[in-house]
Amino acid sequence: MTISSKGRYALRVLIDLAENDNGYYIPMKVVAERQGLSLKYLERILPILKQNHIVEGVHGKGGGYRLTRKPEEYTVGEILRLVEGDFAPVSCLECGAEPCDRADKCRTVSMWKNLQGMIDGYFDGITLKNLMQNTSENLSGIDISFLDASL
Repeated sequence: MTISSKGRYALRVLIDLAENDNGYYIPMKVVAERQGLSLKYLERILPILKQNHIVEGVHGKGGGYRLTRKPEEYTVGEILRLVEGDFAPVSCLECGAEPCDRADKCRTVSMWKNLQGMIDGYFDGITLKNLMQNTSENLSGIDISFLDASL
């Protein structure tokens, strides 16, 4: 599994909006400059975030974007699934995949399902607020007890 620049940039933009929240809309040009990102590329990501009510935006003078919720109410899993799709480790588990004719005999499908559950659980356990406070101690404190339960 590889998280593309689209997913990484979406997280960077949302962290920036959270860290610089002053109650006003923040122009994307300002975020792009602060983050060293291409404004054109961000203009392809923001509609996805806006359509899914992750951010709200206003055009024109005083316009820009801001978060619709508190940073602790966004999970990394939610954000990455919006811009990347699901975290299926194999094609037969992808959302909307054709049913596999070997599923009932497959000796590895439960392993792949467990892996997907671990990935989902890990990313769903990290919030934007966690990332804003990013220290190795903070992220190492993420509850991963679900990992032992699935093995």
